[in-house]
Amino acid sequence: MTMYAGIDAGTQSVKVVVYAATTREVVASASAPLSLMSGEDGSREQHPSDWVHAMKACFDRIDPRLRAQVSALSVSGQQHGFVPLDADGQVLAPAKLWNDTSTTAECARIMSAVGGAVQCIALAGNPILAGYTASKLPWTKTHRPEVYDRLATILLPHDYLNYVLTGQLWMEHGDASGTGWLDVRTRTWSRTLLQATDDGRDLSACLPPLVAHDALFPLSPAIATELGLPADCRVAVGGGDNMMAAWGTGAVVPGKLSMSLGTSGTLFAYSDTPVVSDTGAWAAFCSSSGGWLPLICTMNCTVATEHVASLFGFPTREGDAHLHATPPGAHGLTMLPFLGGERTPDLPRGKGVLAGLEPHNMTPAHLYRAAMEGATYSLKYGFDAFVAAGMRFDRIALTGGGSNSPAWRQLVADVFDLPVDVPTQAEGAAFGAALQALWSFERAQGSQASITEVVQAHVATDPAQACTPDPNHVAAYRAPYRRFLDHLDAIAPLYRG
Repeated sequence: MTMYAGIDAGTQSVKVVVYAATTREVVASASAPLSLMSGEDGSREQHPSDWVHAMKACFDRIDPRLRAQVSALSVSGQQHGFVPLDADGQVLAPAKLWNDTSTTAECARIMSAVGGAVQCIALAGNPILAGYTASKLPWTKTHRPEVYDRLATILLPHDYLNYVLTGQLWMEHGDASGTGWLDVRTRTWSRTLLQATDDGRDLSACLPPLVAHDALFPLSPAIATELGLPADCRVAVGGGDNMMAAWGTGAVVPGKLSMSLGTSGTLFAYSDTPVVSDTGAWAAFCSSSGGWLPLICTMNCTVATEHVASLFGFPTREGDAHLHATPPGAHGLTMLPFLGGERTPDLPRGKGVLAGLEPHNMTPAHLYRAAMEGATYSLKYGFDAFVAAGMRFDRIALTGGGSNSPAWRQLVADVFDLPVDVPTQAEGAAFGAALQALWSFERAQGSQASITEVVQAHVATDPAQACTPDPNHVAAYRAPYRRFLDHLDAIAPLYRG
């Protein structure tokens, strides 16, 4: 039986799934935790070697008989991280991650060098936001000059794992568009923005070649042996975690909206043409399937509910009971869950805000609900920008850890006033990577099936987890959401760049 593996290197863990195309089932899965190094300046870093060790630990936990049948694999990775390599391919420093806000000043300086955010959007389709890769280069030049002097190659997290797996260097357009340097309209690097990042060095020389989304590469013989994979196993190009989740949730055709409730929250939808916001209201990314992926990202999603649960000493699996014990709006309690700065709305120096405290709502249940509502309202804020631009959707495909909560699924349906579907495969990014590997491998074998046909054949939803909006709750959430927006307007001037 032919198997395909999907690897997802996230912020909190690395996950591996093995998918049997014939029976259309995930036959094995494993995960390994990751640690995060955090600084008071907003820095968030990880050692790339930890991703490699976690990946190997995952494969070690999978039956060797299944591993021996894997024909191809693909890597999904957290976006925007900066992995610096020297001329010998050795990692020079910890990777600065997507949720690192220590480079806010560098973002402003890069955009100022080209004439501001509007001109930056004109050049490449996106402003340089906190967390994007571009700003991490001047930060490194200032704070780690010895690293910058020896820098030979710039990689993103999933690119680095590809390098470990194959010994080859490349980037693909989806994840590359999150660097801030890629002109998403033309799918080429913006030399103007690269020069604005460092006018004394040609950074394009540090960027690997961009490859097509259907490329395949041979797995390194040494790694094949170490992971217990066949010697002729192939590696597909992979992509950012959101791009791979688009494969895993079916967002490879126009009109389908996907939402991921993970450490970060994301909303994304496929387009056949570039979808650029003149004001930078969303990320105008490329997809990893040959199109484009307008995307909303919030930096604080399950992280908010997890912090509240930890504060009061209960596991998040008990969180749904707290939702059921409190009404929509949490009796007037509002949380702006910007615990580590925020991207949507664009408040890189944002802090968490809890407003409306009264004796009757100072309970663990109310705070937990306020955190979940705040994380959902942040995504609704981005969704409103999609709708204002004329995008229309009739359903939401929900993935990520938060989708395991029936109460959160219903909350999303009620706040967005849209039906919610949950794909059968909960690990959308890892499963999407496996599907990309499947499509790429079969295409190389002569298959004429399109990405759409493959995804539609393999992505299924679980009717038991579907939710429809409750009209009473839809109405009940309108005032609390308006209150959230009012508080956002009030605090935004305090935390802007």
